[in-house]
Amino acid sequence: MSKLGNLGARLHRGEIGYDFVGNRKIWYGLSILITITAIVGLAVRGLNMGIEFQGGAVFTTPKTSVSVSQAQEYAEEASGHDAIVQKLGNGTLRIQVAGIETKEADRVSTELAKDLKVDENDVTGELVGPSWGEQIANKAWQGLGIFLVLVVIYLAIAFEWRMAVAAFVALIHDITITVGIYALVGFEVTPGTVIGLLTILGYSLYDTVVVFDSLKEQTKDITKQTRWTYSDVANRSINSTLVRSINTTVVALLPVAGLLFIGGGFLGAGMLNDISLSLFVGLAAGAYSSIFIATPLVADLKELEPQMKALRKRVLAKRAQAAAKGEPLTAGVIDEPVGDEPDDAPHAVVGPRNQPASRSRGRGRPSGKRR
Repeated sequence: MSKLGNLGARLHRGEIGYDFVGNRKIWYGLSILITITAIVGLAVRGLNMGIEFQGGAVFTTPKTSVSVSQAQEYAEEASGHDAIVQKLGNGTLRIQVAGIETKEADRVSTELAKDLKVDENDVTGELVGPSWGEQIANKAWQGLGIFLVLVVIYLAIAFEWRMAVAAFVALIHDITITVGIYALVGFEVTPGTVIGLLTILGYSLYDTVVVFDSLKEQTKDITKQTRWTYSDVANRSINSTLVRSINTTVVALLPVAGLLFIGGGFLGAGMLNDISLSLFVGLAAGAYSSIFIATPLVADLKELEPQMKALRKRVLAKRAQAAAKGEPLTAGVIDEPVGDEPDDAPHAVVGPRNQPASRSRGRGRPSGKRR
């Protein structure tokens, strides 16, 4: 078995583990810091909305030796508006000018052809009206709102309202970070960006639900025992699915990174950036929130229940009693399912468990002669 596979097996059995829930304040603080940075970037720089959302024109020129900066200067002089110029892989230019109307487009196209020293007939233009862009923006917000409402309803029915609230907070966390990165980097926001955003929300939710399902299964009849608190079991749920979450995230990020850094960066295919950046940032943020935000937040909410408070008192009292007697303490990493257990059962410990002495001598070999 590979080292990573062996690590995953030991995490799943509860032999080792990291105390995600116990250190949740560190991760909460880090998330708050990142979120504040994203909000500040959004407030100061704003989003670079594509013409699909604010109207304008896109001109595509034939292959030219004119630089991007020079073409941008020509486009802004001809239109009187800010322009975004991208050099595509075949040497052609894509010039986007927001805020111009149909009657201005022909004049701008003629002046661009003259400045770039290309045939006017080879410069193609595509116009998008501001009313159509406004409809696209409204549909995007409606789709996002419907998605979030359905997510909360489903999780409240399938699990419980506390898990629904935690998943909702994690999704808002992912949206805010992704949108803030777009504002800081200055990438153009297009319908492709919205598609990527909705895609990563679904991925983030899937990863979160896997942990929630494990937590729901392991917390059945949790109040009938006195060895582990709800937070202990929540921590075990995260650790048992940790390697799986890492594997799926890395596998998902590799092709997206290819689109973003190779397709959009080296090859100059700027349109790939519209969807690849939202996917890349969102997948990473979604994996982070499902591990460090969603489940610890569920544990915090559950620990406010009277039953869980009483359970915590009983568990801590028993641990204090065991410590006074010099017995092993429950370490928050569980090696057995939660359920009805005798009070004198051995406590879980971190690290490999010692094998009984009877197993170290001749496995299954009879001591007497065969008859």
